[in-house]
Amino acid sequence: MRNEQTASRVQRRIVLCADDYGISPAVNVAIRDLIVRGRLNATSVMVTAPGFNRFEAAALGALNASARRAAIGLHFTLTAPFRPLSRGFAPLRDGSFLPLGGTLMAALLGRYGADALAAEVRAQIAAFRSAFGRAPDFIDGHQHVHIFPQVGEAVLTVAKEEAPGAWLRQCGRVTTAAPWTNPKAFLLDVLSRRFRERAAALGVRTNPAFAGAYAFRDDADFAAMFPGFLDGLPDGSVVMCHPGFVDDELKRLDPLTTLREREYAFLGADAFPAVLASRGVTLA
Repeated sequence: MRNEQTASRVQRRIVLCADDYGISPAVNVAIRDLIVRGRLNATSVMVTAPGFNRFEAAALGALNASARRAAIGLHFTLTAPFRPLSRGFAPLRDGSFLPLGGTLMAALLGRYGADALAAEVRAQIAAFRSAFGRAPDFIDGHQHVHIFPQVGEAVLTVAKEEAPGAWLRQCGRVTTAAPWTNPKAFLLDVLSRRFRERAAALGVRTNPAFAGAYAFRDDADFAAMFPGFLDGLPDGSVVMCHPGFVDDELKRLDPLTTLREREYAFLGADAFPAVLASRGVTLA
């Protein structure tokens, strides 16, 4: 009984990361607000987003000026409607990256050139460094492209050279459930196995576990799902989220809109800290 009581008091620190900083001004405002309120401790930045600029970078970086509130990472991007930062990247469609399905298929079929992928990873890390004056704290991927075949190899290799202090997000869960219960998370489990193995071989740090993937349907109840994301996570695990407000720029660039406002409402609610405490989890 004493051991059980001691275990219940042990808190696990997780990384609660808001993806997509930079995609639109309204999303940026929501993410910064949650960081200031202590409801997030990480965010990853889309340097390829057309609205991302030095002002948005400075506003985010300023939150860590007096004390570190959040880790700031690179949200490596390789899908439409965004465009490459490097010259001569292929394949493209109308000057933009391929849609998600096409990107995954191209990676599975080995259609990307290793040099082109490496150049794009370097270009996005360089853009991050230019905006923030330093390398990213970590690297993950928009729509999880960084763990795709071919892409993962380039991201890991270049990150080791250009951002040696960064850790990289792997997207495998603590336990692998049957694929029909969460096909999206199951696919991420499968893709993450090779990514973790290659990261270990290169000596690149990754998070011990990952949670937060769900189907972005109109009826999705993020508040109801979130406590389950925390179950069984070891210390140092990553939980992904996408809080934000909706503006015209977001509507133009991404289909994930109103669900971002639901996530923001839950993370910003007075009850949210109690949810973390009930699972023995802290962001501090």
